[in-house]
Amino acid sequence: MMTTLRLLPPTLVNRIAAGEVLERPASAVKELVENALDAGATKIDVILNDGGKAALTVIDNGAGMTPEEMTLAVERFATSKLPADDLFDIRFLGFRGEALPSIASVSRMTLISRTKQADTAWSMFVEGGEKHAPEPASAAQGTRIEVRDLFYAVPARLKFLKSTPTETGYIQEIIEKLALAYPSVGFTLSDEKKQRLDLKPVGAGEEIKRIAQVIGNDFIENAVPLNIERDGLSLKGFVGLPTLNKATGASQYFFVNGRTVRDKVLLGAIKAAYHELLAADRFAAVVLFLTLPAEDVDVNVHPTKAEVRFRNAQAVRGTIVTAVRQALMSAGQRTSSTLAAEALDLSVPQPTFLPMRRPSPGPLSVSPAKNYAAYRPASKNYSLNETRALFKANEAFSAPISENLPDDPADDKMISDDDFPPLGLARAQLHKTYIVSQTRDGIVIVDQHAAHERLTYEKIKQNMEVGDAAAQYLLLPEVVELSAEKKEAVLQQKDELEKTGLLFESFGDNAVLIRATPAVLGETDTKALMADIADTLIEFGDSLALKERIKKIAATMACHGSVRAGRRLDASEMNALLRQMESVPYSGQCIHGRPTYIELKLKDIEKLFGRKE
Repeated sequence: MMTTLRLLPPTLVNRIAAGEVLERPASAVKELVENALDAGATKIDVILNDGGKAALTVIDNGAGMTPEEMTLAVERFATSKLPADDLFDIRFLGFRGEALPSIASVSRMTLISRTKQADTAWSMFVEGGEKHAPEPASAAQGTRIEVRDLFYAVPARLKFLKSTPTETGYIQEIIEKLALAYPSVGFTLSDEKKQRLDLKPVGAGEEIKRIAQVIGNDFIENAVPLNIERDGLSLKGFVGLPTLNKATGASQYFFVNGRTVRDKVLLGAIKAAYHELLAADRFAAVVLFLTLPAEDVDVNVHPTKAEVRFRNAQAVRGTIVTAVRQALMSAGQRTSSTLAAEALDLSVPQPTFLPMRRPSPGPLSVSPAKNYAAYRPASKNYSLNETRALFKANEAFSAPISENLPDDPADDKMISDDDFPPLGLARAQLHKTYIVSQTRDGIVIVDQHAAHERLTYEKIKQNMEVGDAAAQYLLLPEVVELSAEKKEAVLQQKDELEKTGLLFESFGDNAVLIRATPAVLGETDTKALMADIADTLIEFGDSLALKERIKKIAATMACHGSVRAGRRLDASEMNALLRQMESVPYSGQCIHGRPTYIELKLKDIEKLFGRKE
């Protein structure tokens, strides 16, 4: 039988609201710190006890409150942040008017505040939503809020909280994100054990220092700056090189009008921008600040303000994708410097004990002389003029790597350090797979297949987009048998495939006749190429837009046209590959997201051999 309909008491209403806003102590800290930022604070201190479960205190030097404002601040829907009563003109972080009453309804809270004009501070105590009258107190300008016994009024919520270190970690993450958004504000975080954060304020134009304070120098050293303004939208920040990728999205920081958010539009834009540059299970590291008119974004769609809604989400997404791709393109062939550290970690020498070989009995014999000249190193010291001749990457790029390349130079003149190109000059090929190049201050190890695969992919994709690709006609057209489904798939994409230089036509019921292949692929297995393209089209079908299908086809062709591991290259071919990498964007990683080369500085090598600490 249904009970009588009634209104819930205000205390219970506040506790229900607290359940929406407050998930854990970190939620309370976020609300209180945002209020401090809205009050104009330049220094905010957070003190924890038992991860905020027993007590948490937020102290700021902001504008402060009068006794009357303190009394009103703990009432629901009381706010000073909507002067025009327009929910689409929100220019502050906290605006819903629920933070303080929600926190006060499930804890024992003390507010101490003083305005700049006041002669004294005032203190007010609220327990479980029941407020006491303000009393005079002693304090500096600003506000101090002490929250004790959080969730004591709703003990069931306490059962869902994690351990003290985990809850402290959540709070530290919140403060770090807000610190990124407000670099001119100083933040500290401490508990009963130690001070966990001490972020000094930084001046205008020095925001990169705050990013280094929070994320670390590795990110700064391996990130590309981004700054673009378009149609009233401003996008600034840093995007990490593709090879500085992570196992989770924890290193992706997004801020919209100074508010830290985790928005699907922004996450999708970053995923699209790094498409073809990262493996599917890896995440880019980015710090992006998006600013747009308040009326173009709705921040009132989530109780904790963690999500937003854009008036023109497609324009926001397009701007982000374009800006990030341009920034990454400007990085050229750069790869993350952390790859060297990872390589060195894997190169720690281990003691090796080789068994003694017993000499064979019998008289000594002298082996026939060997022609060691045939085993000379693959590269030599080049003259500057000959080196420059090898740098003409674009000329060699239009043909397979084995064609139209200069002979191995025979000049033994030394090149000065300043004349070394970014990826150096090839000195050897190891195991017919890896190119070792000497740079001005170290060495570079290149995976020849991965590197040329990226170069071939970019060339094919460019040809498909402009529809102007050179075709290499076969002396005898080749018949390739396909199933009915596969044949139908390639015929549907015939116009797009012909833009790459792959010319074919239907031939009987279950076959196609190939007349020409893309010139950029050089010699290739025509049957295997067509079979793989058909498989790609069948796998993705109509689930991808035309542009994405083009990329998939280009990736399939690139695998067939790239220099394979196990192929011996001479010095000219190796150096031509290096020069091409320097002139083609995104060449620091293959189409599967793996690095194409690793650079070791001389100091790293010396450290490996114990020459330097």
